Amino acid sequence: MRLKTRVTNKISTKLISFLPILKSSVDELYEEIKEISKENPFIEVKNKKFITVSNLKNAITDEIEVLSTSKKTLYEDLIEQIENSNLFPTQKSKRIAYEILNDISREGFFEGNEKQIAKKLKVEEQKVKKIRERFIYLNPAGVGAKDIKECMLFQLFNLQISSGVFNLAKSMIEDLENIHKYNDSAYYKKAVKIIKQLKVMPAMEYVNSQEIIPEIIILNINGNLEIRLNDEHYPEIIIKDCDLTDEFCKNKTKEARNLVDALELRKSTLKKIALMIVEFQYEFFMDGVIKPMKIKDLADELEYAPSTISRAIANKYLLCNKGIVPLKSFFSTALDEDVSAAQIKEEIKNIIQNEDKKRPLSDDKITNIINEKYNLKLVRRTISKYRDALEIPTSRERKKIYKVNE
Repeated sequence: MRLKTRVTNKISTKLISFLPILKSSVDELYEEIKEISKENPFIEVKNKKFITVSNLKNAITDEIEVLSTSKKTLYEDLIEQIENSNLFPTQKSKRIAYEILNDISREGFFEGNEKQIAKKLKVEEQKVKKIRERFIYLNPAGVGAKDIKECMLFQLFNLQISSGVFNLAKSMIEDLENIHKYNDSAYYKKAVKIIKQLKVMPAMEYVNSQEIIPEIIILNINGNLEIRLNDEHYPEIIIKDCDLTDEFCKNKTKEARNLVDALELRKSTLKKIALMIVEFQYEFFMDGVIKPMKIKDLADELEYAPSTISRAIANKYLLCNKGIVPLKSFFSTALDEDVSAAQIKEEIKNIIQNEDKKRPLSDDKITNIINEKYNLKLVRRTISKYRDALEIPTSRERKKIYKVNE
């Protein structure tokens, strides 16, 4: 167990100077390294041609079929529907719908905060929720959902199926992690068939129309899954020769080598993540159903810190026979209690240390800040519990303390 801890710490220490490299998408990598090279005269960076969705056919011939593209952008289509649909008959409902639209990612998921939208527009939060629920009837199906499960439920509500199949499919989607426990039901096979047809990403066809560069490529070749990384198309780093007896030159050469090591570490980290995703999601890649994973489980398996895994999957895409899928789509949105406690407590301390001493932040406001930053769904009582554990007074008590200190 001690050895396991040492490995994790060693990896985290090595990555700490180059976290932007790990977090960058593959198409941002060149610019990130180029920026670093400006401070190092002994680094030369050469860009290479990436495998993108648009040129993938040439790269791997007929091994994978790229989905058809759309001429209109996702936002153009949604604006047109909001304007012309009877779902938003008043200016008030349209205004809320457009505010929701501002928080929809290019993958089609809602990444905003309904409470904050309500506060901004001075309407009830329930009104915002009801307007977002009307996105169920917009195209592409599933747009405006918060996560994979809700995306599937949005699509399910639009299908013309019997109540028995609908109810079972709904229960199975809400409990995707344990989907096989429903196999005794008479409607099980029909429900599974329906779920398999549902998209895991609402705007998949729109994303495919853009120059998305997949980080990982999963090919199903005659029933065998093959993993390919887009690593051979990473920027090439050339370290120039210099006089190593010179201290400046010696330090800059070491930085350059560390940069090369960071790139290699990025590749190996993503390769391991790809292998684990294929292992956990084997059924999905074999035309089955996706099963939400926990970042903690993957981190424990790979002996990495959860924060390292979070950075590694950020802004990364996987290409398979079902199209483009963001890596984050394979993971449940809520952090596990064991994973989040230390991180969230540290964040609470940082927020309170930097708060306005005249207007200390309430637990509600701290909850909103953390949920927005980490894309979580924590409730106020969780934040209050962590704050109490840190022995930090309430906002009202802190205000009194600040006044006394003044």
